[in-house]
Amino acid sequence: MTTKKNLNDYLQDVQDIKSEMKKVIIWQDKLINSLIIALLSWGHVILEWVPWLAKTLSIQTLARTLDLDFSRISFTPDLLPWDLIWGQIYNQSESKFYTKKWPIFTNFLLADEINRAPSKVQSALLEAMQEKKITIAEQTFTLDEPFLVLATQNPIEQEWTYNLPEAQLDRFLLKVIIDYPTELEEIEIMKSANAFNEIKINKVISKKDIISLQKMISNEVFVDDKIYDYVKNLVFATRYPSNYWLNSISEFLSFWASPRASIWLITSSKVLAFLNWRDFVSPDDIKDVAMDVLRHRIWLSFEALWENVSTDSIISTLLSSIDVP
Repeated sequence: MTTKKNLNDYLQDVQDIKSEMKKVIIWQDKLINSLIIALLSWGHVILEWVPWLAKTLSIQTLARTLDLDFSRISFTPDLLPWDLIWGQIYNQSESKFYTKKWPIFTNFLLADEINRAPSKVQSALLEAMQEKKITIAEQTFTLDEPFLVLATQNPIEQEWTYNLPEAQLDRFLLKVIIDYPTELEEIEIMKSANAFNEIKINKVISKKDIISLQKMISNEVFVDDKIYDYVKNLVFATRYPSNYWLNSISEFLSFWASPRASIWLITSSKVLAFLNWRDFVSPDDIKDVAMDVLRHRIWLSFEALWENVSTDSIISTLLSSIDVP
């Protein structure tokens, strides 16, 4: 007879997942934590960084620790929606066409340089992220659980790119910005590079366990009404700055945080509380996830761009100005 796991049991599993990932991901603690938060929140991540910083290795290694499927799609200007979803394969011996599922039917999907593909391709992916199912030739296919998309954008190369609309960006739980490694991390990467192919990544927990943990965190991590009120104030301050004595940022905002921002702040802070060995959300949990949750949900005005005001600086102002319970 197997004993039912509790949150503490699962917490050790998550620590083991991190340990397995750190065997090959030398310096990306922030990315590792972000992927785990997104996975346990039923969310997706959009990542902004320069090439060659281990994004493929990171999500691929996470998939290996859970023994789940991984796919990678390079988004290019000539990509078509059905290149992601399905294709018709002709069987000559039977004189019939068969529908073949394409890379989106996986558990972990790396959508590399998503802003290089036309809007129709982006929409096909983002619809699948939202609905968790796809209709092909009047047949509906449900995507497997868990399903996590890591979409990347290169902030340096802007030629032949298509910006994601605000409503589509809003479907991502987190927008994470990663910089180059430090000097010490760079040395450690060089020392470990030749050993990567020989490192064994162990499976830690099953798909069934991950789904159980997602539900357990959602149901068992407590959120006080004061925390809900705090999140409401943070989000409403982006819409009505003057009501919160934030007239100084009012002219810098052109698009405000949606109700989805409030939902994701609560959902991701529950996961962070769990990762910090607690069964309740604290204001610090909200503060720690706020930058990545709000960064792509607040759009700046021309005045902000003219005065070199960043989205992160606006969020910092919100966090330092709104009363903490």
